[in-house]
Amino acid sequence: MQDNWSIVIHGGAGVLERDKISPEKDAEIRAALNFALKTGSDILRAGGTSMDAIAATIMTLENNENFNAGKGAVFTWDGKNEMDASIMDGETLAAGAVAGVTATKNPILLARKVMTDSSHVFLSGDGANKFSLEMGLEQAPPEYFATDFRRQQLEKMKSQKISSYDVDLKFGTVGAVAVDKNGNIAAGTSTGGMTGKKWGRIGDSPIIGAGTYARNDSCGISATGSGEYFIRLGVAHEICSRIRFAFSSTRDTAQANVPKDKHGMPQYYIHSNEWALDDDVVQAIADNVIAELGVLGGTGGIIYATPWGQIGYSFNTPGMYRGKASNNAPATVSIYGDEE
Repeated sequence: MQDNWSIVIHGGAGVLERDKISPEKDAEIRAALNFALKTGSDILRAGGTSMDAIAATIMTLENNENFNAGKGAVFTWDGKNEMDASIMDGETLAAGAVAGVTATKNPILLARKVMTDSSHVFLSGDGANKFSLEMGLEQAPPEYFATDFRRQQLEKMKSQKISSYDVDLKFGTVGAVAVDKNGNIAAGTSTGGMTGKKWGRIGDSPIIGAGTYARNDSCGISATGSGEYFIRLGVAHEICSRIRFAFSSTRDTAQANVPKDKHGMPQYYIHSNEWALDDDVVQAIADNVIAELGVLGGTGGIIYATPWGQIGYSFNTPGMYRGKASNNAPATVSIYGDEE
């Protein structure tokens, strides 16, 4: 066990500009992000697992009606709150996901139960609701999830015949990625989806490889944005794969440049645990995939954490609710694009 740990979170991306958010709401959001970061950081600092850290962190955001997950989830076209979530363990590649759940207070806990207590990865609708009851998870009535603000968004969408993007202005999906002191990575995402969604629509958040992915030898990713595009590009898996291949390539190149002895044998061998990708390489990979998302027409962003200590974000929207902390750096939270 080492002393290194890190965590990065998001609460959605979109048209987050200073003239569209009141000072009071700005302070409220930052307080919620700081509380979420502290929750996860305390667990990791004490030697807890990355899985426990992200589950606890995401729960705080699901419980806060400022975000589109759990309490405060957006309404479907039929006036219901249907929630999605996923979680993944980078050590074992075990994963769990749920879609269209309506009564579980904290959907991220249900996703984790699917991973740990079932033989499946993905449950949906009535089946997921029944599984939640069997697992003894805390349930909540419809009025717990519903808020006047979200109901007004749906009414505005219907009366003005505008798109969900024009109503929401941001994707309030929440997520967290963490690396614990054992070097294990975990990632999770939770959402209420899109305002006015129809026909049981499911976005990227509960889809392993699109909205969530974790693998110890490359990275952990949680995404937020226009889900249809994240699914088509397989954003979370794509970023992790490119990081994994870049690591192998740079390590092999370095090995090829190791001096040879008189017999033509390398004087030493570079082991994976002695090698790391540079910060700018990791960021460039994330930025390139988000740029490709933009070319398709998608908007949103991702958070990432790597086994080499990098934590960060990439987004193509004006802002993104986000924050990060590690054993080497104090917690910071940001909203607007011109912040760190």
